[in-house]
This record gives sequence, structure tokens and C-alpha cells, in this order.
Amino acid sequence: MRAVEQREVSPGARTAALRWDIIELLFFAYRDFVGDADHVLEEFGFGRAHHRVIHFVHRYPGLKVADLLDVLRITKQSLGRVLKQLLDEGYIVQKAGAKDRRERLLFATAKGEALVAKLAGLQTDRINGAMGELDPAGADTVRQFLRGMIDRDDPDKVLQAIFGTGSATAKE
Repeated sequence: MRAVEQREVSPGARTAALRWDIIELLFFAYRDFVGDADHVLEEFGFGRAHHRVIHFVHRYPGLKVADLLDVLRITKQSLGRVLKQLLDEGYIVQKAGAKDRRERLLFATAKGEALVAKLAGLQTDRINGAMGELDPAGADTVRQFLRGMIDRDDPDKVLQAIFGTGSATAKE
């Protein structure tokens, strides 16, 4: 059970303690953060699901399809449609595992890497603009806050790498 679901608070007390300021800031920050990439993705006929898939495949070369499902927390059917399009259009390639030929390992192609770089560049510009006035301690606080927002009850391999507890390594 997730930590948020475990907290039993009366409705009246809960309403007084709600963090409308942070909730709304997160809504608008997310809207604009993904919106920059959305405009580029539209040119390719792609959406946010395509962005997430190509991002993690690029960052974790050789990521198994099964692990990607865990990372994205989506159904096989949802991933299948998006993955097929990325494969068919040459943004990702799929290879059989060396030890287990049934494994499907995913890799970004040069075309996929170029798209990821473009999208990450837009998002990095937005992050740099927002964090421009922060000192290193402030930047660490932002990272700590974002890590604290992630549900770690069911860690996947990518989250284990992010939190420094797993064997997966990210591509720079």
C-alpha cells in the first residue's frame, strides 16, 4: 500500500492541511515542462507515451521490454502500439538477449538519439531557467523534493539506478 493511502485523516482536518500552492505549481510546471516537448513530438505524429519510451530506451541501452513496462506502469497493449511505431519508423531497434534469446532488448538508433537530444535540450533549457538563481544547496533541495515525491514502495530497475541501489546504468 502506498504511503499516501495509509494516512487516514478526517475530511475537515485534511482540507485545512491541503497544499493547494504546491499542487497547482506542480500542475502548471508539468504542463509547461512537457508542453515544450509536445510541440516537437506533434511534428512526428508522436505523443507523450512515445517520448517516455524513447527517453528511457536511450538512457538505458539494452533495457528489456518487461522492465520498460515496469518503468512506465502501462499495459503491454499500450506499449505495443507505441513501440511498434518507434520501431517501424527507425527510432528504436530491438535485439534478442545474448543469454536468453527470448528477451527483447531495446536500443535507440542514431535517429532516436537525435530526437531525444532535441527534447531533452528543450527540457534542460526550462530546468536551467528555473534553477538559474539557485545555489548548489538549492539545487540539491529541488532534487531531494522530487525524489521524495516518487513512490519507492515498488521500485523498478531504472528507479533503483536513480536512487543508487541498482545495477542499471544510465547513458550520459
